[in-house]
Amino acid sequence: MCTYAPLGYIKHPEKKNALAVDEEYKWIIEKIFDLAFHGNGSGKITKILRDEKVPTAGYLNYIRYGTFAHIYKDAPEEKSYAWNCNAVKCILKDETYIGNTIHNKQTNISYKNKKKIRKPKEEWLRIEGTHEAIISKEVFEQVQRQIASRRRETKDATTQIFAGIIKCADCGYAMSYGTNSTKKKKWNYYCCTNYRQLGKKHSGCTGHYIRYDVLYPYVLSRIQTLCAEAQFDDEKLLEKILKATDKERNSANKRQNTELKKAERRKNEVDRLFMKLYEDWSSERISEYNFNMMSQKYQAEQEELSEKIEQLKQAISEQEQNVTGAEKWVELIKQYAHPTELTAELLNTLIEKIVVHEAETDDFGIRAQEVEIYYRFIGKID
Repeated sequence: MCTYAPLGYIKHPEKKNALAVDEEYKWIIEKIFDLAFHGNGSGKITKILRDEKVPTAGYLNYIRYGTFAHIYKDAPEEKSYAWNCNAVKCILKDETYIGNTIHNKQTNISYKNKKKIRKPKEEWLRIEGTHEAIISKEVFEQVQRQIASRRRETKDATTQIFAGIIKCADCGYAMSYGTNSTKKKKWNYYCCTNYRQLGKKHSGCTGHYIRYDVLYPYVLSRIQTLCAEAQFDDEKLLEKILKATDKERNSANKRQNTELKKAERRKNEVDRLFMKLYEDWSSERISEYNFNMMSQKYQAEQEELSEKIEQLKQAISEQEQNVTGAEKWVELIKQYAHPTELTAELLNTLIEKIVVHEAETDDFGIRAQEVEIYYRFIGKID
C-alpha cells in the first residue's frame, strides 16, 4: 500500500497491495527485536547495528532498485549502515511485523492545505493477519512493555536495571528509584511511585521502601540458585516448576471447565426456547409484542453466553500452554550458566515482575519484608 515495502518485507510478486517476507533480509528485523527483547534500548541497538555494519532500509532499496542514488552513490561506506535511534524506534513499534496493517494514521489538514497531521490512535484502522508475521505477538508485546517503562539514566549516569519490572504489591504502581545522601553515607532505594507523588492520604498506599543493596543480592541469589538447578538437572527443575504451578492451574482448570459446561448447557437451552418462541409466534399462539419483547431478551442472553464461552475456552487453552511455557523458561535460564551479576538483559529475559510488599516490624524491632518474583511464562514458583 506504499511506495516501498517495510524492511524485512518485499511487495508480493503475485498479489497486488500485499506483502511477502523478505527471506534474504528478515534477519535484520529479528535481530532488532531480539536485542530489544533482551533489554537493550534504541540507542544501544543503533550502536550495535552500526558496529556490525548492518545495512539500512534505504541502502537496501538503493542496491536493489537504484533508488536514493543521490544519497548513496559515491557516498562513503559508513552511509550504508548509518542507523539512527528514530528508525529503530519506528521498527520496534510497527505492528506490520506481527502481521497487522494499520490505516488512517494521518490525514490532510483540509482539501486546501495538503500538510499531513497525525490522527489519534482511537481513529486508526487496524486489520489483523493481512500478511505473514516476522515477529511473534508475544515478543512484540513484551518489547512494547519495555518501551513504556524505558530505563532512563540517573544523575550519576547509571541505568537502573530493575526499571519497569519492580512493582508495589498493594496499588500495583511501579517503584521509583531514589538516593538518600547523608554526610557519612549514601545509599539507593526504591519506593512506591504512587505514594511518593501523592502521599498516603491521596494515594491510599504506603512507601514499600526497600534498599537497592537489599533487593539486588536477594534477586541475584534466587537467579543463581535456579541457574545452578538448570545446569545440574533441567528435567528436575522443570518438574519442580510444574509441581509449583499444578495446584493453582488444576483448581482454575476445574472451575473454568465447570463454568464452560454450565454456559454451554444454558446456551443450548436458550437456543431451544428461542426456536419454540418463533414457532408460537408463527402459529399466532403469542402476540407480536410479546414475541419482540422475549426475542430481544433471548438474543441478548445468547450474545452474553457466546462471549463468556469464548473467554472460558481461551482461558482453558492458556492454562494448557503452561507446560510449554515452563519448558521455554528452562531453556532460557540454561543460557545463563553461572551469573555473577544482574543485567537488564538477564532480568528481562527471565523475570516478568518483582512485587515488593510493605515491611513489617515485630515486637523485637526486627524488620521483615516479602519480595515476590514472578518469572516469565511460569509465574511465581517459590
